[in-house]
Amino acid sequence: MTADDARREVDAVVRMEFTAVVLIPDEPAPVMLLRETEGLRRWLPIVIGEAEADELIAAHKGVDRPRPGTIELIAAVLEACDHRIERVEVPELRDGIFIAELVLTNDVRVSARPSDAVALGVRAGVTTEVGESVLAVASVDIALGDDLEDSGAETDDHEREIAEFRTLLELADPDDFVADPGEDPDEGPADDSGDDRA
Repeated sequence: MTADDARREVDAVVRMEFTAVVLIPDEPAPVMLLRETEGLRRWLPIVIGEAEADELIAAHKGVDRPRPGTIELIAAVLEACDHRIERVEVPELRDGIFIAELVLTNDVRVSARPSDAVALGVRAGVTTEVGESVLAVASVDIALGDDLEDSGAETDDHEREIAEFRTLLELADPDDFVADPGEDPDEGPADDSGDDRA
């Protein structure tokens, strides 16, 4: 058993879903927001690059392009090789960088940036699981105001999500979304893309 296998067995996972890509004041790069599907309903903000933000939005909206983008191409290659994406995992935050894996059929694991993995997962309609240890360090809790929760007024899910995003942005501190500026999200020195930072 490898160290990664042992870590996976010990760390509880939490199901999350891609919710949006947002721009935070004073943060030059977009932020991908994942939301816990039940329980504490914590948010996980991950700084990503602009190209990755475009791919995520296209995946979320189900945009079909005349010629496939990178995410569609990867999905097509996996399908041609008889692999299916079972789920996306974000098991670790290492040195301010989120570590993600695509979990394929037969428990084949492929390391990926969280933005790419989540975009592929959204296209495939699979769950994203985040390690509790990652959420303990990088999640953001948002308490909705009593007026929204206790007003008794019927509020549809869309309006509630908008209110929650506004609350998140009002409470956000740009430092919450920035890792060490000298760190590259994949390896080595920063390339100014800001992708997949805590």
